[in-house]
Amino acid sequence: MKEVFITRLAKCLPNEPVGNDEMESILGKIDGKPSRARAIVLNSNKIKTRYYAMDKEGNITHTNASMTAEAVRNLFDNKFPIEQLELLACGTTSPDQLLPNHAVMVHGLLKCQPVELLSATGACAAGMQAFKYAYMSIKCGNTSNAVSTGSERLSTWMQATKFEPETAIVHEIEGNPIIAFEKDFLRWMLSDGACAALFQDKPNEDGLSLRVDWVEIASYANEYETCMYAGAIKEEDGNVKGWVDMTPEEWAANSAFSFKQDTKMLGKNIVPIGAKWWVELVEKHNIKVDEIDFFLPHLSSEFFRMKIDEEMKKQGGYVPQEKWFTNLTKVGNVGTASPYLMLEELLNTGKLKKGQKIILMVPESARFSYSYAQITVV
Repeated sequence: MKEVFITRLAKCLPNEPVGNDEMESILGKIDGKPSRARAIVLNSNKIKTRYYAMDKEGNITHTNASMTAEAVRNLFDNKFPIEQLELLACGTTSPDQLLPNHAVMVHGLLKCQPVELLSATGACAAGMQAFKYAYMSIKCGNTSNAVSTGSERLSTWMQATKFEPETAIVHEIEGNPIIAFEKDFLRWMLSDGACAALFQDKPNEDGLSLRVDWVEIASYANEYETCMYAGAIKEEDGNVKGWVDMTPEEWAANSAFSFKQDTKMLGKNIVPIGAKWWVELVEKHNIKVDEIDFFLPHLSSEFFRMKIDEEMKKQGGYVPQEKWFTNLTKVGNVGTASPYLMLEELLNTGKLKKGQKIILMVPESARFSYSYAQITVV
């Protein structure tokens, strides 16, 4: 088995950062009224700026595929041209279409030679599934290099116009066109962008590289029902009814294609699951917690920071917050791209030194999955 190194990271964050006071003017007001949830959610998540693939008037400026392709192109130069790329693995929650898949569309924009492709679609874990596929391809000798990506274009899903049919129906029936908190909540959480990692079977000749020691991914869907969903509605018995089994009238009446989240279920389960599995991984990989230099948790909201800290103290494997590195407040929650964006920023801070250990933690609330990875600076 070969060793695997991340030798380059590159990103695409569209347009200028969007401040909290600008969000609603870009996304639009549902039924022309300010959101009641907005201030509450922003106060909880502590996000100050994020990026939208739209201009100030709400006009689309980038597709998911175009942002991803730009991030991938930024990995390559004359020293290591894209003509040497062997594999492209792309993870996203928000592809531009159902078919063709996201990776195919990115490859089409790159217009490079034929390459092996993987497209992982889901919530935050999809970016780590692409990450692991690239890692395993080199590890087993299938390829000598690979690129994996995480990317999202979620802003267009959150535009007020997407909720107009539902609010019109609710207004007619109840006289109160406010959409449910489970839908409005995520409008103030999510961001757009893309980030890419170049994996190789040898480290950089000059400068630092990141050796990937292991990647672990686990789903707990066998124990928990759906928590975050889109293209579906959740019924009273906990089952999910997908858009293919709904009529177009039901799509509109329920804003079926919007993102929705059971916030009570999220708050109760997401942190304990991750802390419990972390303790198991510490034992499995014989991790010396005191030797961890940087802990990169993908936080959907700063609300979870202290909850993770407290749960680690309780269950074990505690990593003090002075070793944490996050950038949520600056770039927002970019879903599958978030772990890549943390790693890219950390690499460019000048803080890294050879021999340091980095742990990535990526929770996914769709139906409760978790990803962890250990990386060594070389």
